[in-house]
Amino acid sequence: DLHSFPTRRSSDLHIASSWAETSATGMFTFAFITGVKNGWLDKKTYAPAARKAWLQLITYLDDNADISEVCEGTNKKNDRQYYLDRKRNIGDLHGQAPILWCATALLRK
Repeated sequence: DLHSFPTRRSSDLHIASSWAETSATGMFTFAFITGVKNGWLDKKTYAPAARKAWLQLITYLDDNADISEVCEGTNKKNDRQYYLDRKRNIGDLHGQAPILWCATALLRK
């Protein structure tokens, strides 16, 4: 569903205990914004989704502009619980960078 943000890792979408993860949301939001602005994605379909994602994403920023709910880096493991138990970081650069990408993409003409 294009309109469900923040994202969950695709393999965890059907698992109620999985949590919203903001770095992936930021990356998808950046891709939507960039795709719409460059005419690669249908504006009617993707612009509302990009806007909704951005407005939801910024609610995860604290007073220091640190974003929460960023999954710590993962290696690979054939164990679902390993991924579900990943630490939730605040202000991690894996989450901060996509926020900045989105902001600059929104400012581009």
